[in-house]
Amino acid sequence: MTKELYEVLWIKKLFKELRYPMDTEIKMHCDNKVVIAIANNPVQHDRTKHVEVDRHFIKQKLDEKTMIFSFIKFEDQLADIFTKTVSSKVFHCSLNKLGIRDIFAPT
Repeated sequence: MTKELYEVLWIKKLFKELRYPMDTEIKMHCDNKVVIAIANNPVQHDRTKHVEVDRHFIKQKLDEKTMIFSFIKFEDQLADIFTKTVSSKVFHCSLNKLGIRDIFAPT
């Protein structure tokens, strides 16, 4: 999640340099409730020591209102068809949501 945040912050900085500032917060969608809870929770647990630096960076951006986390169901994660094995139903539904059509299909 941190890599994605770095990339979005870079794009936001690029827009600012192009004199098109983005004043709204960054909306990050996540299908993992535990990740959202860890990012919002100021208490560090023993099981999360490996994510300490990343968590502090994300927590800082949350406190600054630079970004917000929102939960999204697994079925609604459109990028999953590019990174995970999904059922054919989810795959075809995601293709429709992305507007991808089979150009060889009979009309």
